[in-house]
Amino acid sequence: MTAGELLSASLEDYLEAIFHIVKQKGAAKVRDISQRLDVKNPSVTGALQSLAKRELINYAPYDVITLTQEGEKAARDVIRRHEALRKFLVTVLAVDEAEADENACRMEHVISSTVLERLIQFVKFVETCPVGGAKWLEGKGYFCKYKKGMFEECASCDEISRNERVT
Repeated sequence: MTAGELLSASLEDYLEAIFHIVKQKGAAKVRDISQRLDVKNPSVTGALQSLAKRELINYAPYDVITLTQEGEKAARDVIRRHEALRKFLVTVLAVDEAEADENACRMEHVISSTVLERLIQFVKFVETCPVGGAKWLEGKGYFCKYKKGMFEECASCDEISRNERVT
C-alpha cells in the first residue's frame, strides 16, 4: 500500500478486527470477522478482496485470512489511535468504558497524527504529575507551574512542590 492509498474507516475496522482475531486464534475466517463486526458474509468478502488488492492481507476464498507485514503495520496504527483515544476519554474525561470504546472507534479514523501525539502526551502528564501543578495556557497547551516548559521535566516537580508548601 502506498502512502497515497488511504483506507476508508470501514476497511480500517476490518484490519483491526482481523488483527485481534489473528492474535486470538492464529488466523481469521470470514465467519469470525462477520461476527466480530456484526456484518453479513458478502460484506466481509468484498472488504477482504479490497484489502487483498492493497496487499494488506493474505486472502483466498474459503481459506484462512492473515495480515501481511504492511497490513499488520496498518492495523497496529489503527489500534494505537483507538487505544490512545479510549484512554483519553476514560482517564481524562471520565467517560465510562463502553461509551469511550464506542467513541474512540469513530474518532480513530479522523484524528490527525499531531493531535493524537498531543493527546498521548497529555494523558501521560495526567497519569504522572505528582502534584497536579499544571494549568492550561491559551494556544500553548498544559504547562507546569513549577517548571518553565512543558511536562517533560516532571521528575523534579514533586521536590519543588514540597519545598513550596514548607516555606
